[in-house]
Amino acid sequence: MKKLFATFIIASITALPTFADTIKWEGREFYKKNVHASVVTLNGEEVLKVERDLKALPFDIKRLSETVDEPTYVKLKDFDFADGIFEVKVLARVQRPTPYPESQGFLGFYFRANEKDSAFESIYLRPNAGRADSQSLRNHTVQYFAYPDYKFDSLDSGTYETYADIGMDEWITMRIHVIGEKAELYLNDSKYASFIVNKMKGTSASGSIGFYVDIGTEGYFKDFKIISYSPPKQ
Repeated sequence: MKKLFATFIIASITALPTFADTIKWEGREFYKKNVHASVVTLNGEEVLKVERDLKALPFDIKRLSETVDEPTYVKLKDFDFADGIFEVKVLARVQRPTPYPESQGFLGFYFRANEKDSAFESIYLRPNAGRADSQSLRNHTVQYFAYPDYKFDSLDSGTYETYADIGMDEWITMRIHVIGEKAELYLNDSKYASFIVNKMKGTSASGSIGFYVDIGTEGYFKDFKIISYSPPKQ
């Protein structure tokens, strides 16, 4: 009987949701999805450090487009919104050693991430491209995508990417306005939007918000603000 009970307990523990792995930061709790996350001190400040977990979610450099733009984020727990305005400061560094030498410092926002992480939208940055010698590369500094059907390489670059004057190893303020099918990105307290997505392609009308990193990137975050939001319509 004791052996049967012990087997039941073990089975119950292994059946627990994978969302048990959380981290508390700036008074909020976040789920860790395919990332390593920790609160660290950077230049005397307490910040959140996030890196993609390549054991939990490997990538294949020969199948790059199929193994990036995946659910690799910390996601705010017990939060569900339809429209809203959110702000965070981000700083990117390339990992040393790096699993991806061409890393551009990928980091940014995921939003309207559903409960199963099977649908969400994202606007992220490639700060290493912002001051590149090539204008063609600079034009890929800001990126939008919608998971799972519209990753970076399936979207028109003239509509879903743009240039921004940003760089590595510097704090960048990202503020996004999500309103219906439209999203706007404001960078570094600019009065006007740096990037506009007039018609997003995602299938999730509501969900949570999180901070994204991808291959070869050390992502740092601080000063997260929920400026305003509206919950999903019942």
